[in-house]
Amino acid sequence: MNKTRLFLSVLALLLTAPLYAGDTQDDKDLRLYANVGDVETMTVLLDKGVPVDSENKFGKNALMMAVENDNFEAVVLLLSRGADVNARTKDGCTALTFAAENGHPALTAMLLERGANLHDRTRAGWDSLMIASRYGITDMVEQLLYKGADPKASDKYGRNALMMAAEKGYVATSVMLLKHGADSASRDKNGSTALILAADSGHNDVVKALSDHYADVNAQDNDGATALIWAVGQDRADTAQILIAAGADVNLADVDGITPLMEAARKGSEQTVKLLLQHGADKTHKDKEGHTAADIAKKKKHAKVLSLL
Repeated sequence: MNKTRLFLSVLALLLTAPLYAGDTQDDKDLRLYANVGDVETMTVLLDKGVPVDSENKFGKNALMMAVENDNFEAVVLLLSRGADVNARTKDGCTALTFAAENGHPALTAMLLERGANLHDRTRAGWDSLMIASRYGITDMVEQLLYKGADPKASDKYGRNALMMAAEKGYVATSVMLLKHGADSASRDKNGSTALILAADSGHNDVVKALSDHYADVNAQDNDGATALIWAVGQDRADTAQILIAAGADVNLADVDGITPLMEAARKGSEQTVKLLLQHGADKTHKDKEGHTAADIAKKKKHAKVLSLL
């Protein structure tokens, strides 16, 4: 090993020492050198009898560290020495979920060929498809779907891969999931759909893609709020325009009787108020407390909006 590589290995050991606590020095060294991709030293350690699946106190082993750092040759060596491809950390992570999180499609393919379980979940309930979708790694999402990943699976909060991609604004990933059977009508535990999440975050390309794939533009969450109400509540006039063009009902109220126009009045957004009025928003509608949009604008001291109402 040359001096530069030795220096990097020692530096990595110093920076990551807490990850290697709780077992023999050889065990720690195996994980360290897997972390930096030093196959030569790993081979010496494995030949010496160091357990290939030795893990630290968090349950993380050499294979996971090699995968996480995209050390292809180290992964090949560990798998050839019998590393458990489905070993799990204390949080339920596997080598495959680390590959998905870090965007390593070549390693993902190798792990799948060696029997990695597509459906293993982390403690949060995320499988590899959800993780790849959260990070918008579309080629890996396609790879996982081809291998049989379930686009309808959801985490402990009821969120599936499509919702995760939509909320983060990854339009290509969202479209890929939709083409492979993801259900745009699915709801999380708050009753939110992928469209509602995308509209709330202002991801207009995703909003358009979902509406083009027949997502229900008037779906309501557990509080009765629609994607349009969420968009208006975040003062996203451009998103509101896309939703209205897709057929959003400008007068559909939530459980408290709040309409998009009332939300726009609360925010003091002249542009959004004008947009909603142009598309037939009812100025006379009252919420459950008997307030109109004008009443709300007056209370918030939005004089210019009040003049429009």
